[in-house]
Amino acid sequence: MLKLHINNVISKKADILSGLTVALALVPEAVAFAIVAQVDPLVGLYAAFIVGLITAIFGGRPGMISGATGALAVVMVSLVVNHGVQYLFATVVLMGVLQILAGVFKLGKFIRMVPHPVMLGFVNGLAIVIFLAQLGQFKEVDSDGVLQWMQGEALYMMLGLVAITMAIIHFLPKITKAVPSALVAIVVVSLAVIGLDLDTKVVGDVASIAGGLPDFNIPDIPYNWDTLVIIFPYALILAAIGLIESLLTLTLIDELTQTRGQGNKECVAQGVANTVTGFFGGMGGCAMIGQSMINVNSGGRGRTSGVVAALALLGFILFASSLIEQIPLAALIGVMFIVVIATFEWSSFRQLKKIPKSDAFILILVSAVTVASDLAIAVIVGVIVSALVFAWQHAKHVIVSRSTDDNGWTVYQVEGPLFFGAITSFKEQFDYTNDADDVIIDFKGSRVYDHSGIEAIDSLAERYISVGKRLHLRHLSAECSELLNKANALVEVNVIEDPNYHIASDKLS
Repeated sequence: MLKLHINNVISKKADILSGLTVALALVPEAVAFAIVAQVDPLVGLYAAFIVGLITAIFGGRPGMISGATGALAVVMVSLVVNHGVQYLFATVVLMGVLQILAGVFKLGKFIRMVPHPVMLGFVNGLAIVIFLAQLGQFKEVDSDGVLQWMQGEALYMMLGLVAITMAIIHFLPKITKAVPSALVAIVVVSLAVIGLDLDTKVVGDVASIAGGLPDFNIPDIPYNWDTLVIIFPYALILAAIGLIESLLTLTLIDELTQTRGQGNKECVAQGVANTVTGFFGGMGGCAMIGQSMINVNSGGRGRTSGVVAALALLGFILFASSLIEQIPLAALIGVMFIVVIATFEWSSFRQLKKIPKSDAFILILVSAVTVASDLAIAVIVGVIVSALVFAWQHAKHVIVSRSTDDNGWTVYQVEGPLFFGAITSFKEQFDYTNDADDVIIDFKGSRVYDHSGIEAIDSLAERYISVGKRLHLRHLSAECSELLNKANALVEVNVIEDPNYHIASDKLS
C-alpha cells in the first residue's frame, strides 16, 4: 500500500513538472498559429487554454495535449480574411458540434482503417513540418523592413543557445530523471540569457501574451441560411482535420505508452472543447503531436499533466506575461528540435528496402503530401492509395478451377474474393461453348463482396442461357444469398442451398 502511494506521488510530480514544460512550449506555438490565421495572439492562447483543459479532463487519451494547431490555422485564414473573426468563432462552434456527432455515432473506430505505412508517413511528415516551422524563427526584419535570414553574430548566438538546450535535454536524463530535462533546459538557458544580457530573440519579440480571462460572447453574425452556406464547408473541413490529427496522435501515444485510449470519447471531448472555445473567443484546436511528445517524454502520462499545462498557460496570460516574454526563442526551438528527432521514424529508412514497394511508395507519398499540404489530405490520400493497391493485388487472387462431377456436370470451383476489381479475370475463366448442359459454380472458397460481383454472376447466367445451358450456384454464404435476393433484376439461377455452410470469416459449422 505504501509503495502504491509513493508511486502515485511520483506520478503526480512528473505530471505537474511535465505540464509546466508543455505550457512554456505552448506559448510561441499558439501565438505563431494565431498569426498564421491572421487573428490576435490571445485568440490562439485562449484556444490552447480552453481546448487543452477540457480535453485533458474529459478526453479519451490521458497525457495527450491539445491546443491551437497549424493544420487548422491554414484553413481558417481565408475565412478570417474574407468574412472576419466573428465568422471564425461561429465556424469553430459548428466544428465542435460536428465532432460531437462523430463521437456519438462512433466514427472514431474508422481510424483503424489507416494502414501502418500511412501512419509512418504521417509521423515522418509531421516531424518535417515541425522542423520547418521552427526555421521561421531564424529570420529577422532588417533596417529596410524586409524579412530575411539571420546572419553573423545573431545567427551564431541563436544556434549556440539551441545547441546548449538540446545538449541539456539529451544528457541530463543520464544523470537524473527527477525533473523533466526540457524544463531544466528552458530555465537554464533563460537564466543565462538574462544574467549575461545576451542579445537574442525572446518570446516578447514575437507578440505580447498579456491579457485577461476570456469573455463569453455569442458570435456577432447574421443567423440565416447564407451564413450557414459560408461557415458549414469550413466547419466540416476543420472538424475532419481536427479529428484525424487527434486520433492519429492518440494512436501514436498509445504505442509509446503501451496503453489504449478511447477514440470516440476523444471525438466528443474535442467537440465540446471547440464548441466552448468558439463562445469564448478562441480559434479552436485539436491534438498537438509535438507538445504531446514533450509531455510523454517528460513523464506526463496522466490527466494532471494536461490540466496543469492549461492552467499554467492561463497563469502566464494573467500574471506572468512579463517573465514568459523574456524566455529566449532558442530554448523553445531546441525543445522542438528534440521533439522532431524523437518523432521521426528513423527506422523507416531501413524498412524501405525490406517492405513491399507499394508500402514504401505510400510512406513517402504521405510524408510529402503532409509537408506540401496538410495532415488530413495526406492521410486521406494515403488511405485511398492503400485501398487501390489492396484492390489491385487481390483482383489477381481469384482462381477458377474447372472439373466434371459424377453426373457429367461442369463444376467451377472459385477461390478468392469476388469484387469490382476481380470480375474481369473471373468472367474470362469460363468456357461457355464446351461446358456441359448443367454448370455449377461452387463458391465454397469465395465470397461475393459487392454489386459488381452480383452483376458478374448475372452476366454469366445470361451467357449460359443464351447457349441453352443451366447455371447452378453452390455454397453461397447467407450474406451472398441475401445480396442475390435483393438484386431483383438478376436472371434466375438455381441456388443449391446448404444451410450448414459458412465461409471462413463466419462461424464454422
